[in-house]
Amino acid sequence: MRRYYTGRRLDHGYRRNDVPSSKLSKLELHIMEALWTRGACSIREIHDAFPKRGRPAYTTVQTMVYRLEAKQMVRRAKKISNAHIFEAVLSRAAAHRRLVDDLLGLFGGQAQPVMAHLIESGKLTLDDIKAAEKTLREATRKDKS
Repeated sequence: MRRYYTGRRLDHGYRRNDVPSSKLSKLELHIMEALWTRGACSIREIHDAFPKRGRPAYTTVQTMVYRLEAKQMVRRAKKISNAHIFEAVLSRAAAHRRLVDDLLGLFGGQAQPVMAHLIESGKLTLDDIKAAEKTLREATRKDKS
């Protein structure tokens, strides 16, 4: 579908029920992290949350926030003067679950290769394994009841 510049701002090309991919890019994840830690923010405040070195342009952050809004991961909470204030709709825990599910999807849904790599690289400790076993036991009990 071609879009031509007509002197007006082009829309994002999304229909209301046509939500784009729910995967988060690194930049989108950084924006979400700013909203999770700071709460509701303007685009300027989100932009200022990036480190000065390597900070994307304001308009890039603005575009990404609008895309997150189209993905229904953020919403406009209110408007102060000309600035829209955005807040996260997607929780940090839900975003982490999606990332882990996407990662496991790359391995055919099997956790063993991922766990093996984490152990070999030293990123998974014995305490982490004990905590995972405890969580697994609790989940098993919930399934039985």
